[in-house]
Amino acid sequence: MSIIRDAFADWRECRAEYDETLYAQFEAAEEATRGALLNARGRARGIDPFSLFMGPEVRALAYASEELVEHWSAHPRITFAKFEKQWQARREAELIEDAA
Repeated sequence: MSIIRDAFADWRECRAEYDETLYAQFEAAEEATRGALLNARGRARGIDPFSLFMGPEVRALAYASEELVEHWSAHPRITFAKFEKQWQARREAELIEDAA
């Protein structure tokens, strides 16, 4: 395989794992808040609750319900950038372990 092909394969794998994590976070928050994910402003604007789990934290907090903000204090939302760093660190640790 080429370096570029390997890099894209790794990115796709990382992204797929992030998507699974994102959906799991959403479902856990939905259960913890009993579906109360949006504040009145978010409901009035027709915001998709799932979109609060992606993108800028400022936007998420602007439309999140008090229950969701409280949930996030115990279970912080994870951005793709943060997830990618953690994923890469795990990958590197596995490679070192396999080589030993």
